[in-house]
Amino acid sequence: MLSFLVTILVTAVSLYIISQLPTGVVIASPQKALISAAVFGLLNAFVRPILAFFAFPITFLTFGLFTVVINAIIFALAAGLVEGFSLKWGFWSALIGAILLGFINSLIFQLIP
Repeated sequence: MLSFLVTILVTAVSLYIISQLPTGVVIASPQKALISAAVFGLLNAFVRPILAFFAFPITFLTFGLFTVVINAIIFALAAGLVEGFSLKWGFWSALIGAILLGFINSLIFQLIP
């Protein structure tokens, strides 16, 4: 349970950082970033495995690169579900945001002992 809460907090910080960059990702407040991170975590836990299962042939043919598109879809779903979290440029903002989220999350997790 503690690791889930740490992951939510790290994701919230990452989302807020991404919203401050010119990526087309808009998050209204740090509280909305925390809610968005929780929704993102729940979508990753429940929806991502289903998408990954059905997208396996495409993922196999693209040598795993389609996983980035799946991450962007989850990112866009989270933006659609949370009020105060929006994407200016639609799917392109989701794609940029998903890539940056993975990168920033990995950097922050490297700093946490």
